[in-house]
Amino acid sequence: MGIKYELAEDIMARLFDITKILGMEHVRLSGVYAIRSRGSGASRTIARCHALSKIWQLALGIKAVYLIEVIEERFGKMSREEQDKVLIHELMHIPMSFGGGFKHHDFVTTRNVDKIYARY
Repeated sequence: MGIKYELAEDIMARLFDITKILGMEHVRLSGVYAIRSRGSGASRTIARCHALSKIWQLALGIKAVYLIEVIEERFGKMSREEQDKVLIHELMHIPMSFGGGFKHHDFVTTRNVDKIYARY
């Protein structure tokens, strides 16, 4: 059947709130999109952050874009607190340069997410 995708305005609103409350000014929300997917075969993935790489940006003549995808089958069953931590985790992957790259899991750790969530 395949994966089905839809824009997730409710998740986008939560990303807006999180970035504003936490002062994540480097996250250019005009270049962030929230997507809800259903039907993923990924067994342990709750959400993903996708970026438009530099080569695609050059070829298309556009600035960096990030997609935050929540996998509804798992994300939807979580508590609001756990969902917020997942969204913070995905936002933490976006580097200060907002250039199409990623911060990796040596920085985006449960410990660091919990520290940031405590401020939220």
